[in-house]
Amino acid sequence: MVRIKDVAKRANVSTATVSHVINGTRFVMKETRKKVYDAMRELNYRPNSVARSLRSKKSKIIGLLVPIMPQDTSNFFFMSVAQGIENVLKESGYNLILSNSKEDIDVEREQIKAFNSHLIDGLIMAPTFDDHSYLSDMTLEDYPLVFIDRKPTRMQGDCVLSDGGEGAYQAVTHFLKKGHRRIGFITGSLGITSSDERLDGYKRALTEKGIAVDDKLIQVADSAHSSFKSGYVLAKKLVQETEVTAILVANNVMTMGALSYLQEHKIKIPDEIAIIGFDDYEWAQVTQPALSMVRQPSIELGETAARMLLERIEQPENPYREVKLATELVIRNSS
Repeated sequence: MVRIKDVAKRANVSTATVSHVINGTRFVMKETRKKVYDAMRELNYRPNSVARSLRSKKSKIIGLLVPIMPQDTSNFFFMSVAQGIENVLKESGYNLILSNSKEDIDVEREQIKAFNSHLIDGLIMAPTFDDHSYLSDMTLEDYPLVFIDRKPTRMQGDCVLSDGGEGAYQAVTHFLKKGHRRIGFITGSLGITSSDERLDGYKRALTEKGIAVDDKLIQVADSAHSSFKSGYVLAKKLVQETEVTAILVANNVMTMGALSYLQEHKIKIPDEIAIIGFDDYEWAQVTQPALSMVRQPSIELGETAARMLLERIEQPENPYREVKLATELVIRNSS
């Protein structure tokens, strides 16, 4: 049986260093971590080998890791995704454990370590910001992984997304058909694929109609996290500093903030400024006026991700797949 000291000898490091790399208990230089992981692969070493022998029995547990902030209505979206996942997993006798990264990559790492200790059979996750190449080290645990809602940076894997870029394109095209030319765009921080694709869809709709993209009409939240307040502040900036006549808001919570500003300042919707938001929930139907929204297929996204993960568990050698689900533009009275 290969022991930890064999790995240390092969990597030319101390056994303590190997332990720190495996358990993440102390910072280890990237080059040293690579030497340790290379040695583990060459020697076919698996940490916690007794526990790992239980893998053949399967835990029938799937992990779900999502990024939810306090007072962030994205939890509506991800809870709908979780419902879709559970719908499929129950049919196959699996249970779901939910955890929250709080949009913090360090918390995300810790939560994955916790999942590893539970011997999960697979993981579905919406990645946070930043580089996710660290996941390739943690996949020494050898369970499949499916990404949802966003594509990670520097990490390959199965992925299920909603086509937010096309949703934004359709919303802006609707505004253009209504005669708007000064169309504002409000978004949370860029750098994750969902936000970036929506901005690309906004720009694409304008350029196809020969309308120059005006950077002053694109407002991006300063903080790392979208919020009601940032939606409010960015709508205020658009109204006060530009001649905007329509606004597309790229996520749910910022839509609420932007709408609050317009209503508080008695700006007539859609006569003075039209507005379309993202993620269609019941509250959007009872506002005055009822809001036009880009609806994401959240339950279908969860069901698709769960099926993809179960397929990966049974057929781990299959090539990675990316599935992109269509969004729907729901027109009400705000646009």
